Amino acid sequence: MTLPYRLCSDHILLAVRLTPNGGRDALEGVEIAGDGLAHLKARVTAVPEKGKANKALIALLSKTLKVPKSAISVVSGETARQKILRIEGDPEDLKSRIDAIASA
Repeated sequence: MTLPYRLCSDHILLAVRLTPNGGRDALEGVEIAGDGLAHLKARVTAVPEKGKANKALIALLSKTLKVPKSAISVVSGETARQKILRIEGDPEDLKSRIDAIASA
C-alpha cells in the first residue's frame, strides 16, 4: 500500500487532500490519487478563506493525533486542496497513529 506520509528524523510529512465546507470535521482514510500518490482525506466545516480551513484542519489533526496545534504546520499547498503538513514529534509514534486512522 502507498503511504500518505514520509518519516524524517524528528517529524513526519503528511500528504492531505482537504475538502472545506464539508458539512462536518472528519478524517476519512487514505485515498490513492490518479498519479498513484496517497493522501489522507480530510473534510472540515470551515470555509476556504483567510486560512480558516487550514486552521480547522490543524485543529482536527491535533485532536486526532494528540499533538499540540503548534506541532503542525503547512509546508506546501496553503491555498490548494492538496497539502503537505509537517507534524513535529516521534515519527514512529505518529506513523502508528496515522496508520490507525487509515485502517479505520
